[in-house]
Amino acid sequence: MTANTFTRRDFLKTLGCTAAAVAWAGSRGLAQSSQRPRERPNIVLILADDLGYGDPTCYQGQSKIPTPRMDRLAGEGIRFTDAHTPSAVCTPTRYGLMTGRYCWRSSLKRGVLNGYSDPLIERDRLTVASLLKRHGYHTGCVGKWHLGLGWVTTDGGTGAKAGNVEWSRPVTGGPPAAGFDYSYIIPASLDMDPYCWLENGRTVEPATAQTPGSKRRWDGGGGFWRAGPMAPSFDFYQVLPTVTTKAVDFVKRQRADRPFFLYVPLTAPHTPWMPTDEFRGKTQVDWYGDFVAQVDWAVGQIVQAVDDAGGRDNTLVIFTSDNGSHWPVAQIQQFGHRANGPWRGQKSDIHDAGHRVPFICRWPGKIKAGTQSDQTICLTDVLATCAAVVGDTLPADAGQDSYSILPALLNPSLDQPIRAAIEHHSGNGLFAIRQGPWKLILGLGSGGFTAPAQVKPKPGGPQGQLYNLQDDPGEQKNLWAEQPEIVARLTTLLERYQQQGYSRPMER
Repeated sequence: MTANTFTRRDFLKTLGCTAAAVAWAGSRGLAQSSQRPRERPNIVLILADDLGYGDPTCYQGQSKIPTPRMDRLAGEGIRFTDAHTPSAVCTPTRYGLMTGRYCWRSSLKRGVLNGYSDPLIERDRLTVASLLKRHGYHTGCVGKWHLGLGWVTTDGGTGAKAGNVEWSRPVTGGPPAAGFDYSYIIPASLDMDPYCWLENGRTVEPATAQTPGSKRRWDGGGGFWRAGPMAPSFDFYQVLPTVTTKAVDFVKRQRADRPFFLYVPLTAPHTPWMPTDEFRGKTQVDWYGDFVAQVDWAVGQIVQAVDDAGGRDNTLVIFTSDNGSHWPVAQIQQFGHRANGPWRGQKSDIHDAGHRVPFICRWPGKIKAGTQSDQTICLTDVLATCAAVVGDTLPADAGQDSYSILPALLNPSLDQPIRAAIEHHSGNGLFAIRQGPWKLILGLGSGGFTAPAQVKPKPGGPQGQLYNLQDDPGEQKNLWAEQPEIVARLTTLLERYQQQGYSRPMER
């Protein structure tokens, strides 16, 4: 069966639960038809880097890190408890967030890019920024890009690396090519060279100096970063404050008669943990906790800038994280802080701690304050949601893995599922699928940072993992051998999603 002959009836039959699927389809219809606002709201999307589900106190009351600004944002809007990133590591999540597609559909099947990689987002691929730009939005990106830039090399060829970048030439990809009118970014994670800023595709200061790097990690004191080229004035401690200032400045520059979209992919609390003196020692979780506290401050500064500019009632603010926290068992034991809340694993893992993240939205007058949604959603859903907010629908060749969550934003008690299912992907390429309470993992081990990453199945033993998250949210009891029918059904569903190239009927 080809993608062209895969019909809605086939999809429902594959699900094996027609009633639930019909309810889901009804919610899709609501998403596309119910919201046609005359005024286009501003949209501010703040993406933390490696912030765990259990870090904000509004998600875990036992958190040892004060997060009053995140908590206030949740109190003024809606908090999702079952939100997931499309991958348990950052580059694939950023691709999915921008394009509404799982990254394993792209050229990157596992892992992440580096600071010299070519652009990952395909040319002419619809993004959140290019979609909103079509609707008259002024678009901006401030922070960590990590989706490839397309550096020009000194010999005019390809294959950029440390030592052959022509710093004076504009990059060929990056935010400008993805639909952003303005951008002020670092190329990749804060622990990846080259260490420099780019404004609108050009380096602000060439990376003509060198850093020997730092091997320290868990004890802070300078954190961890790789050796490589660095701009002479680049200051690791000032990166998060600079991102915050530039984001606030972007908000201040906006005209009252034109909506704007601001994407702020923060550089923290990813390593290196570099809290400024103002935040050092403010928490019970040492360098990491202090850096999370500074992230909370940054969120507060950006949201306050929106409010001060008079945009509070006409701005949809979305705050989330690109994956779970890199917080292994040793750190939980040392600090008594569960950065990923009650979920199993950590960043990069296929288990829920790797990809279940905070997801908070505020839109006064549209989203009821102090509400909560248990809908299962994914960061790929941002594209379709933004389309629904501005009264548009996505073209058939865009956002194949994006579902509008607007119905849940407007009605927190919505009991129709937004999604029929959701796929998960670990840092090492292990797949999982979630439908209702059932989670199927096609392999043994974590698939990520937690040992063992891979486990060879024993003869006659389980070939993978199956958990009922309603009864076993900690993913402790593997039901693979006990529920062969569910294993078979979910395996077939996941394989069909992969083979057909989309995970929903093309009913636009």
